[in-house]
Amino acid sequence: MPNEFEQALAALHSEGVIAYATEAVFGLGCDPDSEVAVQRLLTIKQRPVEKGLILIAADLAQLQEYINVSQLSAEQLARVEASWPGPFTWVMPAKPDTPSWLTGQFETLAVRVTAHPQVQALCRAFGKPLVSTSANLTGEEPARRLADIGERLASKLAYILPGEVGGQANPSEIKDARTGAIIRPS
Repeated sequence: MPNEFEQALAALHSEGVIAYATEAVFGLGCDPDSEVAVQRLLTIKQRPVEKGLILIAADLAQLQEYINVSQLSAEQLARVEASWPGPFTWVMPAKPDTPSWLTGQFETLAVRVTAHPQVQALCRAFGKPLVSTSANLTGEEPARRLADIGERLASKLAYILPGEVGGQANPSEIKDARTGAIIRPS
C-alpha cells in the first residue's frame, strides 16, 4: 500500500484536491496547470475564480513558469528573495500565458516559497508548485489542526495529508512585490 506522501501525490496527479499542513494553517491544494483541478478546488471552497489564487513552491525556480520577474527591479526581487523561504506571499506580475483560473481578474499572481518541510518535499516530488488556499469554506476560520477540517470539507477532498502546521500564528502576509504595500497583514 502506498504511503501517505505517495497517496497525496497520486491525488494531485489525478486532478484531485488535497489538504496539507502549511506554516500556519492547513491548506487546500491542487495542480495549478489543471483547470479541472482548480475548478474543483474553487467549488469546494466556494470561492469565485475572479479573486485569483496563491501558488506555493519549494523554490523560486518552480514559480518562473508563472511569474515575470523581469518586470521587477533588482531591489524589488532582492526584497522578495530575502523573505523566502517563509510565510510571505508576494503578488508579482504574471506571465501573459499564466491561466486566468490562477490569476482571476488580475495580471498578477500571488506566490510563496514555503519554509514548511513537508510542503517543500511535496512540491519537489510533484515537480512544480501547488495552488494553495486555506482549508475552509470562504468566510470561515481556517483549519489549524487536522481535526479542524470538518467532515463537510473532508468529504470533498481526494486526500488529506497528515502533518503539523508550523509555528506561524496567522496565514501568510501578502505584499505587492513592486510597491511593498501590504495587501493582507499576517
